[in-house]
Amino acid sequence: MSFTGILMQINETGAALADSLAARETTGQISLSVWELAQKGGWIMVVLGVFSILAIYVFIERFLSINRASKEDAHFMNNIRDFIHNGKIDAAMALCRSNSSPIGRMIEKGINRIGRPLSDINAAIENVGKLEVSRLEKNIALLATIAGASPMIGFLGTVVGMVRAFYDMSMAGNNIDIALLSSGIYQAMITTVGGLIVGIMAYISYNVLVARIEKLVFILEARATEFMDLLHEPAK
Repeated sequence: MSFTGILMQINETGAALADSLAARETTGQISLSVWELAQKGGWIMVVLGVFSILAIYVFIERFLSINRASKEDAHFMNNIRDFIHNGKIDAAMALCRSNSSPIGRMIEKGINRIGRPLSDINAAIENVGKLEVSRLEKNIALLATIAGASPMIGFLGTVVGMVRAFYDMSMAGNNIDIALLSSGIYQAMITTVGGLIVGIMAYISYNVLVARIEKLVFILEARATEFMDLLHEPAK
């Protein structure tokens, strides 16, 4: 066969493949939706779906709660200082109750201890601050668990998928078909991707919440120090 004949055969083969792919694209045979991909992942994708819903819920709920707790009246501590220096303890207590924030509850406990040794007042404020931070950290550990467990569950799906693929190969004997192996390989690849996506999402959410809580802890410590300093100030 001449060189020209070989080129003609190659061109004819390429044209036939192009026509075949174009026909399959027009009929939608090679299109695959996200839902169809998730279904091929099997029960592992159900677990990852539940994890993703939990992670989103915890992040939104905690983010809103921390935002509410972080709101601070710019004149709050100045008003507390004026009330205490003027001997209006009841007014200072009422202001703390109306504030309804971790700072307000922490300062309220300190005002309740006025008259006792400063070390007792400081210890009481610190205990309230720890309780407030503990409330803010509610369900944060769940996000950390999801961030660590999701990739491992995804890899478990990978192992299960590969075992399934090799089992199908062993049962097929010499009649190995790509279609026979596709389901196991699909599960192996899709669960890995799903686990990594959920894990990365939960990891980022966890770190965002931890950073905001640490910022609020710094504010609580600053206000506690400010309150202890005003107790040392002479009354006007």
